[in-house]
Amino acid sequence: MTQGRPLLNRRLAEFGTTIFAEMSALAVRTGSINLGQGFPDTDGPEEVREAAVRALRAGQGNQYPPGPGVPELRTAIAGHQQRRYGLAYDPDSEVLVTAGATEAIAASLLALVEPGDEVVALEPYYDSYAACIAMAGGTRVPVTLHPEPESGTYRLDLDELRAAVTPRTRLILLNTPHNPTGTVLSREELAAIAALACERDLLVVTDEVYEHLVFEGTHLPIAGFPGMRERTVTIGSAGKTFSFTGWKVGWVTAAPKLVAAVRSAKQFLTYVSAGPFQYAVAEALALPDSYFEGLRTDLRAKRDLLSTGLAEAGFEVYRPAGTYFVTTDIRPLGGGTDGFAFCRALPEQCGVVAIPNAVFYDDQEEGRSKVRFAFCKRESVLREAVSRLKELKAAY
Repeated sequence: MTQGRPLLNRRLAEFGTTIFAEMSALAVRTGSINLGQGFPDTDGPEEVREAAVRALRAGQGNQYPPGPGVPELRTAIAGHQQRRYGLAYDPDSEVLVTAGATEAIAASLLALVEPGDEVVALEPYYDSYAACIAMAGGTRVPVTLHPEPESGTYRLDLDELRAAVTPRTRLILLNTPHNPTGTVLSREELAAIAALACERDLLVVTDEVYEHLVFEGTHLPIAGFPGMRERTVTIGSAGKTFSFTGWKVGWVTAAPKLVAAVRSAKQFLTYVSAGPFQYAVAEALALPDSYFEGLRTDLRAKRDLLSTGLAEAGFEVYRPAGTYFVTTDIRPLGGGTDGFAFCRALPEQCGVVAIPNAVFYDDQEEGRSKVRFAFCKRESVLREAVSRLKELKAAY
């Protein structure tokens, strides 16, 4: 019946159950604090949740919404890009609503990449990037962000990026603020990437879901740099900004031809999704600046709490400039260099779950000793996690 072939498409053979599913199941089984998967443990603003309830009761979005997204949300997205970054997009032809950023990434790569095309991606990378490139038949070409222990940060080597581009390169898949390292690319770095894209006639797909979670530096969309407006697909999401990750409302903004291409792929994935939530997210995007400032202040304090606690527990800590995540090196603990083994043992040792960074690399040795913790949790939960993690010193 199977003609001797594996059931799973060969392009996906290297991708099994995600590490997030494995570690979250381990957290449940052991009753551990889950600092692995990046979702908040409290809901977002009450007025946004109530907006969803109103939409449900009013019959807004209970049936199929328009394929590109409800007009109210597309208008709100365009307004957000104009207000925040001075980027003008036509809500009708340059905005597309998706089932979260994950679908936006998948639809963009399926639309824009053909078999044999190379896709340059910053490594370590969010795990769906590799899977989506594979589904499109492309070849991923990682450019590694390198840890700098002296500064406690990760840095992009622009010479390595330039060297990675070949005549077969179709696009650069960018992520800033960067998951998992927390790096926020600077104006100079983005300008160099933009110049390279223009020089080599490359497309750029940029994942900017953490745009409002920047603690040091400033988020600058690459679409705003010279020559980039017509070659950039920008991806955003409501989940991280408003702490409603289960609603899965994301979007694409780009020039009309790019949006039309992405929409052609997207319509055969989910078609449409999250009808009532789209109306709520439209209202959320209009929240005052005080909301976004409060979000940053709260998460910055949680970042500092967890980073300090991890350092006191014996980890080498790379303090992030943005996102939900802190990357650490386990080698100073003295218990080995295998992040997979460490994370699988950690729940039994002290009741905390983390993610091994090696899953975000092509060359897993590059991230072998690195482990990622999420700090988008209640302060009391983080304090308890820090208390438990300090037990590691005795264990090692």
